[in-house]
Amino acid sequence: MVSRVIPVDSFDLVIFGGTGDLARRKILPGLFRRFRAGQMPADAQVIGAARSDMDDAAFREMVREAIVEFGGNGTPDPGDLDAFLERVAYQSVDAKGEAGWSELEDKLRDDCVRAFYFSVGPSLFGDLAERLRTFGLATETSRIVVEKPFGNDLESARALNRELAQYFDETQIYRIDHYLGKETVQNLMAVRFGNVLFEPLWNAQFVDHIQITVAETVGVGGRGGYYDHSGAMRDMVQNHLMQLLCLIAMEPPAQFEPDAVRDEKLKVIRALDPVEPHHIVRGQYGADEKQPGYRAHVENERSRTESFVALKAHISNWRWAGTPFYLRTGKMLRARASEIAVVFKDAPHSIFGAEAGRHRNVLAIRLQPNEGMTLDVTIKEPGPGGMRLLDVPLDMSFADALGPDGGEVPDAYERLVMDVIRGNQTLFMRGDEVEAAWAWTDPLIDSWEARGDVPKPYDPGSSGPEDALMLMHRDGRRWRDIKA
Repeated sequence: MVSRVIPVDSFDLVIFGGTGDLARRKILPGLFRRFRAGQMPADAQVIGAARSDMDDAAFREMVREAIVEFGGNGTPDPGDLDAFLERVAYQSVDAKGEAGWSELEDKLRDDCVRAFYFSVGPSLFGDLAERLRTFGLATETSRIVVEKPFGNDLESARALNRELAQYFDETQIYRIDHYLGKETVQNLMAVRFGNVLFEPLWNAQFVDHIQITVAETVGVGGRGGYYDHSGAMRDMVQNHLMQLLCLIAMEPPAQFEPDAVRDEKLKVIRALDPVEPHHIVRGQYGADEKQPGYRAHVENERSRTESFVALKAHISNWRWAGTPFYLRTGKMLRARASEIAVVFKDAPHSIFGAEAGRHRNVLAIRLQPNEGMTLDVTIKEPGPGGMRLLDVPLDMSFADALGPDGGEVPDAYERLVMDVIRGNQTLFMRGDEVEAAWAWTDPLIDSWEARGDVPKPYDPGSSGPEDALMLMHRDGRRWRDIKA
């Protein structure tokens, strides 16, 4: 099976923060993979922009090193890498001043797509947007890409949206969430809406509950200063997990078109009930014999910021009334894994008797590692001795299913950047989505701050605080094991 690559129109992509960590680890290696796949036009340009005083040759060498280190799949072909670097340039600019902007404008062409990636902190979004207009770099068809965090609460999100709206129309703003670029997330929509098998069962009548887990084995690392003012709720739940919840719960859009999809996602967020205080658990990882704990990592011995959150949510609409959604995310957990599990209800009557045990169908969508899906079905255990039942998975790993000729599964960033060039906003968040998510999240944060809530401690390498297990046990359910 050979994957089909659809070329995009010619483009000039300017990466503000082009010497930063995100550009080096994700954006530039992703662009190289799209170039190698034949998706980048021959005359496309990639221009790095930052405050550093650097010429084209020095920037190209930095890009070369980044692709070798983070490009994956072995050492890149030298010819391919040299050909890609010919399309790479650099311009020093001052985001808050005037230096470099006229020179950057001279590097851009008039007859192609212009896209500007803001791979910088949100405090610079407004400055960059204003200067793109002031110096004439942005046209009516230009696009800007902004990274999270999209605000720190509802008030700041609204302020950020207002600021960007002064210079760019909503159709030109691409708020990127890399989770939505994962192959499995998009396959979730294909499974739901492309198969008659699942959609008739995708409701409270047949689904017992849904679990969404995003687990990490690493700590806060070098992000301690940011993370201690953010926490797992702001850093993960408000955006990544919220987006997964929307895709799993939304109504079928009339068509696979940007605003149709985003309208349905927005309806889900607005239908979310407030979360009761006893339906949320916050945790903070401690120390072990190998490394210090969270408070040492963030250099704040009195920190009450959570590195783990588990909660139970309900959606008040006809499709999901009464069906709980359990969300959890955390750092320093047992395994690195992201999974959505749709747990279907028991058969209404078992003809095999109580001794056959309890068996349920579970559709598990794995986002990482080893993207794919499994469907647990109940069969008879082979051999004599009566009707003994067991659950077996029907497993579809994308790497196995596509075979050796299926091509590489694109990284989320390379897929999303190509969608920006195409002008396809389907997998990007709209401003009202972001504000609705904060409107649901803010009261949760305000309530535990008002109570003086202290996160529950948990051991590194565990599955989180014991209270998170009880969140499920009280309902007669259990979390699925976190497996790498």
